[in-house]
Amino acid sequence: MRNLNSEKIIIVEGISDRNKIQKIIKEPVEIICTNGTISSATLDEWGEVLFDCDLYILVDSDLSGEKLRQRLKREFPNAVHLYIDKMYREVASAPHFHLATILLTANIDVHSEYLDRGKSYE
Repeated sequence: MRNLNSEKIIIVEGISDRNKIQKIIKEPVEIICTNGTISSATLDEWGEVLFDCDLYILVDSDLSGEKLRQRLKREFPNAVHLYIDKMYREVASAPHFHLATILLTANIDVHSEYLDRGKSYE
């Protein structure tokens, strides 16, 4: 794992999740992708690097996302878990305003235009 340039870290499942979240966030936050799975060796490596960070978990609201969330809960018990509404199922398909609201609630600064419910950014 590379050196982290931020005190806040968000773990997501995929690159499309990371790309969507990166557009919304206004402050320096490192976003790490698991690509859906994660090895024990990677978790050990992350444990050393992420120890002193504000860690957030934002994964899909489906079976594989919940399995990953449970594993990350065991490894990082102090992480803050962010949840998307089950009706969107995937972080990448959730509306920008929904994700911006979730992030803002977790004290992560977002670009205010993403809080506009009626606006489309695709």
